[in-house]
Amino acid sequence: MKFSKMPYERVDMEELKQKMQDVMKEFAKCESGEEQFAVHKKYYELTNHAYSMMTIAHIRHDIDMKDEFYDNEQTYYDKESPAFQQLVVEYTKLLYESKYRDYLEEKIGKVAFKNIELDMKANDEKLIPLKQEENELTTRYMKLIASAEIPFDGEVQNLSLMNKYLTSDDREIRKKAHKAVSDYFLSVTDEIDEIYDLLVKNRTAQARMLGYENFVELGYYRMQRNCYDKTMVENFRRQIKESFVPFVQTLTEERRKRLNLEKLSFIDDKSYFLNGNPAPTGTPEEILESGEKMYGELSEETKEFFHFMSDNELFDVLGRKTKRAGGYMTYIPDFESPFIFANFNGTSGDVDVITHECGHAFQGFITRKDEIREHNDIGMETAEIHSMSMEYFTEKWMELFFGDRADDYRKMHLEDGCAFVPYGCMVDEFQHIVYENPDMTPKERKQVWKKLEQEYKPYLDYEGDPFFGEGGFWQKQHHIFDLPFYYIDYCLATICALQFKIKMDANYEEAWKDYLKLCKLSAKDFYTNMLPQVGLKSPFEDGTIEWIVEKIRKTLKRF
Repeated sequence: MKFSKMPYERVDMEELKQKMQDVMKEFAKCESGEEQFAVHKKYYELTNHAYSMMTIAHIRHDIDMKDEFYDNEQTYYDKESPAFQQLVVEYTKLLYESKYRDYLEEKIGKVAFKNIELDMKANDEKLIPLKQEENELTTRYMKLIASAEIPFDGEVQNLSLMNKYLTSDDREIRKKAHKAVSDYFLSVTDEIDEIYDLLVKNRTAQARMLGYENFVELGYYRMQRNCYDKTMVENFRRQIKESFVPFVQTLTEERRKRLNLEKLSFIDDKSYFLNGNPAPTGTPEEILESGEKMYGELSEETKEFFHFMSDNELFDVLGRKTKRAGGYMTYIPDFESPFIFANFNGTSGDVDVITHECGHAFQGFITRKDEIREHNDIGMETAEIHSMSMEYFTEKWMELFFGDRADDYRKMHLEDGCAFVPYGCMVDEFQHIVYENPDMTPKERKQVWKKLEQEYKPYLDYEGDPFFGEGGFWQKQHHIFDLPFYYIDYCLATICALQFKIKMDANYEEAWKDYLKLCKLSAKDFYTNMLPQVGLKSPFEDGTIEWIVEKIRKTLKRF
């Protein structure tokens, strides 16, 4: 069904609660695993519809954050969804404690039961008021960022539309654009500090209410870290500091020479070529047409996928002033439909949407008929492999988007992917420090960020900028506000995507088979178990990072 035609009605939470209780009563009366699994399918149907309505409301709210109807719906779900999630936890607890668990585990999988265990550790009915407040605070941050009005180039821009100026080939324009963005954040930094301070205190209160020392442990449960822990993540970050940071410094020095600059400033951090970053040559409509050609040639599966998305209006990618910033893929269960939300702004990031978000959506598309819903409850560290690897698998078609600058794009994309990893780890370490020290002042948090920048991005020079130079950059990163501890998943996935890049350079067809296998495995096994099944080294294993650096160093020399 076309997205515009998808019917929406508000989920009546009282009615849903009654139906969920009926399902739980029926489940408890079952006298065999087969009977319980039949009831479990009723649970799928009931919750799929609720998730579908909430997702449609969420998308339509993000498409136009000034739409009064969907703004009210979002406010309603911010308040009511924690109670719904608690009902889900209560139901899955029955699964977990079932006397027919062996049968259910065989049907649904061990990963699902481990995730249920983590959900039970992360949720309790007494948290509902705090979760409601947490939702309100994250929505408040998103609205603040989406409503940014920045006078520039004779118009009023939002943050998404500023990106093309921030990466302009004219250094003076970059300088003025960075100042305009810095001035905006400086004008709202106190409010953002207040929001984040309240979020840290809220999440800490939730953790302590459940008996945890701080939010870190609860945060890991909420992110369903089902096969690795804080110690393994710390070891990963250590390897990044030892091997990746010096590598990125080398790339940065090469970039400085390429840009013919005496020194790189923060205004040059996303600039890769003296004649400007390669930008797509077509209109947004032409970019989508090129995407159709690309996926039509990549494989039969990707061809079918892209037609499905286009025919059913499942892309909303044009930047608009009342639209939420950023981009994402989500899924509407009732219609077995992935949906891609983005903000095209005339930069290479527009093409990244057609590769990255389509990687997520493609995986959701090819597994949408699996009757076991838990098989698609993918950990984010796995989901991001699907998206980031697709960015590399589609590189063969970059001439469609960038013409004779396709190689420039490939070089920039690989360098930028490498440069991201230290930044992503910095975001993760920042959050660990913040939640382990929840009583820090806003000023102390900014000092922590400033210190981490010296460790992870030692080449960065803010030239005394009053906002970014004082440790404020993290306030731009929405994941820190609405998805705590998510960001390390991007880093873990990048390490895997780079391995797919190495594999496809050696044998593209074999690499694609392994990628397709990983997509179809979905969440049928644990992340650390799936990697060797598709020929990938674990990012946590000592030596993996060093090995990748050497391989990618050689790849970049070919450009």
